[in-house]
Amino acid sequence: MKKYFVYILASRLNGTLYVGVTSNLEKRTNEHKDKITNGFSEKYGAKKLVYFEETSDVTEAILREKRLKKWNRVWKIKLIEQSNPGWKDLLE
Repeated sequence: MKKYFVYILASRLNGTLYVGVTSNLEKRTNEHKDKITNGFSEKYGAKKLVYFEETSDVTEAILREKRLKKWNRVWKIKLIEQSNPGWKDLLE
């Protein structure tokens, strides 16, 4: 069964946030870290994986990503801090 991930990257504690979706979390996060991808995360240095959710339904993952992108910053920070209060890089 294929897995899909909705994830949040941060530039630093309480820094710039980036929300994305992928089927390979480690590979995609490393692409952000290695600046392979051009765009928002590269421009603002969002490369630290601070939150993710997993699902087997690609449609659910895409809808969740869209919803999270519409959330205000305070809600996103609360979501991160519920499971990762120290804002540790979850891939390390």
